[in-house]
Formats: sequence, structure tokens, C-alpha cells
Amino acid sequence: MSYLIVVAHPDDEVLGAGATIYKLTQAGKKVAVCILCGQAAARKFRPGDNELEKDTESCMKVLGVSKVFKGTFPNIKFNTVPHLDLVQFIENAIVESGATVVFTHHPADLNNDHLHASLACQAAVRLFQRRTDIKPLDELFYMEVPSATEWGLNAAINKFQPNTFFEVGKEAVDKKIEALSQYRGVMRDYPHPRSREVLEGLAAYRGGQSGCCYAESFECAFRRIVANV
Repeated sequence: MSYLIVVAHPDDEVLGAGATIYKLTQAGKKVAVCILCGQAAARKFRPGDNELEKDTESCMKVLGVSKVFKGTFPNIKFNTVPHLDLVQFIENAIVESGATVVFTHHPADLNNDHLHASLACQAAVRLFQRRTDIKPLDELFYMEVPSATEWGLNAAINKFQPNTFFEVGKEAVDKKIEALSQYRGVMRDYPHPRSREVLEGLAAYRGGQSGCCYAESFECAFRRIVANV
């Protein structure tokens, strides 16, 4: 099984699935990350280009990520990009990574780029239906990204409803925070959602909710099981 995390910006992969990524790579699983807007040009407190590149590399090293696909789509302007361009970039990452399990943003997320990344990813994961050389998708998960997903206030759209929980343990939570800390200017003081206290608390809550020791939660949007007859 190979995994691909599709996100809009550098740091979304850590916020949404950092502890799970670490657990998977420690178990010998192959995990790749697709970042559609690698430059994050509109980010407040953004470091220089070379610094951000180093920050991303350091983060991936902490988590054990095998490969990063980095796009140059405009920050907080994904709505101005042809949908097909986003879809094809993600499709290429799926092909090169050989992923059969994909994680991405929830479509009710407040952030404009997160929304369009999710919509494009939903289209891209169907690639196996058009190409017989592509491994079929096994699972598609939506992530919760603290400071964004909980602000999906549009009551007309179904909000994030976790139904799958990955037990990660305290070590993986610590690694998640260590990885996020590699991105200069991203973490904040408590009670901001991107503070150590909130990230630890959310993992403890999701663990308690699902009866395990610290967890990251996801909403499974698609699962394919082939029965052994």
C-alpha cells in the first residue's frame, strides 16, 4: 500500500496528517506529499524562498516522507486556475507515487485553496477508471486542518464528520509538532489552533473519542474492498 497526501500549502500536510504520516513511515510504508502551492507567497511571516525550501525539506525528513511533488499554483487564488490544471498535476503525483490511499482537504473547509484542492483531488483519484495501467484507489480520506476546517461555517455544506481514527501515540504527536516547527512562522502561542497545546489536545480528544491513545481523525469518503472468495 502506498500513500499520497494532497494539500494546498506547505504545513497543511503536517496539520492534517503529520502524526499518521510518521506512524506509516516508521512502519515501512511509502508516503509521498503533493503540495499544490509550494511557494505560499501570500503567507504572513513567510521566510525567504530558500528558507521555505529548507523548511519543507526538514519537515519531510522528520516525518520520513519519500517524495514531494511541489506545484506553483497561486496562493489563495486556486479559484482562478483552470480546474483541469489542478486535476492533472494531482494525477501525475498519483501515477509517479503509485498511491492507492489518498488524503486531502475536506471540501467544506473555509480556505479557498483547500476547497479547490479537495475538488481537484476528488476528480484525480478516478484516474484508474480511465487508465488500466493505474492501480485502483483503495481509500480516499478527508483531513481536518486546525485553523481552517473548523471554520467551515457554511451551513449549506456538510461539515467535517470524522469516521476513521488512526491511533498514533504520544511519540508521533511530538514528531508532528517537531515537523510543524520546521516551518518558520507557522506555529502560534496558545490558544491559537496551531499551538502545541491545541495540537496535543486535539490528538488526545480524538484518541479518547475513538478509545485509543492519541489519534488523528479523518472522514473516509471512499473505500474499496475486494473480497477474497
